[in-house]
Amino acid sequence: MKLIALDMDGTLLSEDGTISKDNRDMIYRCQDKGDIVAICSGRSLQDILGILEDAGIDCPIISSNGAHVYDGERTVAEFCMSSIAAKEITERLVNENYYFEIYTHQGVQIFTSGREQLKAEIEKLRKDKADFPVKWAYEQIEIQYNQKGLLYSSTFDHTKIQDLQIYKVFVLSFDRGKLKRLEVSLAENELVSLTTSGWTKLEIAHPEVSKGNGLKILAAHYQIPVENTIAIGDNLNDLPMFKVAGTSIAMGNASDEIKAQCTYTTKCYHENGVAYALEKFVL
Repeated sequence: MKLIALDMDGTLLSEDGTISKDNRDMIYRCQDKGDIVAICSGRSLQDILGILEDAGIDCPIISSNGAHVYDGERTVAEFCMSSIAAKEITERLVNENYYFEIYTHQGVQIFTSGREQLKAEIEKLRKDKADFPVKWAYEQIEIQYNQKGLLYSSTFDHTKIQDLQIYKVFVLSFDRGKLKRLEVSLAENELVSLTTSGWTKLEIAHPEVSKGNGLKILAAHYQIPVENTIAIGDNLNDLPMFKVAGTSIAMGNASDEIKAQCTYTTKCYHENGVAYALEKFVL
């Protein structure tokens, strides 16, 4: 029996955010063979469950980059940010005008003003000759607001989140310098861990949170040796699970840095690279 961990964005999902028939069918084949296929994503549990339901797939989930591990019926493990870290960081993000989302056990808290906040940032950078495609940037905004399980708030109020289980704080900015300054300033904070899945994103969580730790926990839950685990992904936040997995497979669309640290490389996500990898390296 093998445990196969699949990233979602840039890996399992098509451009439209759905799971293709080829990828679905190959997941079914692995499950019929007796292997356990799991999702391992930075997305929230609620968002992942919605996508899997649309695809007709039932499987374990490692969500929020490993902050929450779910076996399909119950929570196996969870790592929540300390109330001190959550308060300090979210208040700073508000004061310094960062766009952010709060991933909780109830869903993702998102702010109604966030869309306009990001558009204003894009337009300011456009006037300064932005080094990114503006159309692409607007598409990134809609991806955030199309997530399933969103909890809308008109304003930030720390008293409303202090009793919540916070899995991570997600920051999105198209201003490279601004985001880098935040990352550098938080790098030495022992109360949190940092990861990213792209130059516009910074994800802040409990120090023990990583996809690699989530994979180890799920493997132990099913009594599967880590040597019998397989991880497929494309980005920097996938590196911890690549280091843990017995076999690591980079997507064809991954950077050379990612590919160099993997056992194999498969096709790109828009070429059903997950299906190709499962058929070639697993079945």
